[in-house]
Amino acid sequence: MNSIASWWMWVLFLLTILSALLIDLWGCGAAKAQKMSMKAASIWVMIWIALALAFNVFIWWHTKQVDGPVLANQKALEFLTGFLVEKSLAVDNIFVFLMIFNFFHVPTEYQRRILVYGVFGAIILRAIMIGAGSWLILKAHWILYLFGVFLLITGIKMLIFANKENKSLEDNLLLKWLRNHLPVAPFYQGERFFIRQSGKLFVTPLFIVLILIEFSDVIFATDSVPAIFAITQDPFIVFTSNIFAIMGLRAMYFLLAGMAERFHLLKYAVAIILLIIGAKMLIEPWFNIPTLAALALVALILGSAIAASLIHSRRKQ
Repeated sequence: MNSIASWWMWVLFLLTILSALLIDLWGCGAAKAQKMSMKAASIWVMIWIALALAFNVFIWWHTKQVDGPVLANQKALEFLTGFLVEKSLAVDNIFVFLMIFNFFHVPTEYQRRILVYGVFGAIILRAIMIGAGSWLILKAHWILYLFGVFLLITGIKMLIFANKENKSLEDNLLLKWLRNHLPVAPFYQGERFFIRQSGKLFVTPLFIVLILIEFSDVIFATDSVPAIFAITQDPFIVFTSNIFAIMGLRAMYFLLAGMAERFHLLKYAVAIILLIIGAKMLIEPWFNIPTLAALALVALILGSAIAASLIHSRRKQ
């Protein structure tokens, strides 16, 4: 599959992500149990967005030097559109994290460790699924149409069940299986996942939360990976825009955790975006939607949902 990236661009990207991630974790106190403040969360969200935009400028500049301005503009738009789409899906993921944490009454200072594992798990899952998706498209290009149908079905389901939020996880099949097959301690033991009592090994409730969070990563990866392939099939653009979108997930969670109700209409926006992307995949052989038009449409939908959510929240108050 054709890509604009040379081997050194992959190395540069990986070094950038690794360095920024280590600084993020160290700077946000990941080595100890504590709550990230709203101010710190806001700063780190802006840092990650700025870093993604700076990397996009680098992609544009390098491609312009090698392949000319036309391809450079196209790749920069693809990255920005993919980043915005994946960021919107990541916000929906955060709402699920919040539901799980609230159900298990996870103390705020213990949530940071789960989120760290959640970010790493999301990176690994997306790397595997993007690699598999690129290979499948290379071998059978028609797989894109299956991706399109899947996104349409997912978007429709999200719209249908958007008003039917399930605040309880008691009926979750995975949770039932874990409780029936694992010895679960009744209380939290700090940030520990395992404890030994009377010579018997128990898992803590925090371990159950971790499993559910990682499972939700799998579910959301099945949405986000097909969505990005609707924007571009360049593996470098697919992977970098996807990873940059989820890198600020931990900081974004602490930023949005206290304001989830204010942005309740975002789930409708995400569903509509999935419907549009799925339709784009299916009609592309007959009608090609320009990347700039897709970017403008996604931005308009997200902006409208955020504005409408804030207006509705103020009127409700």
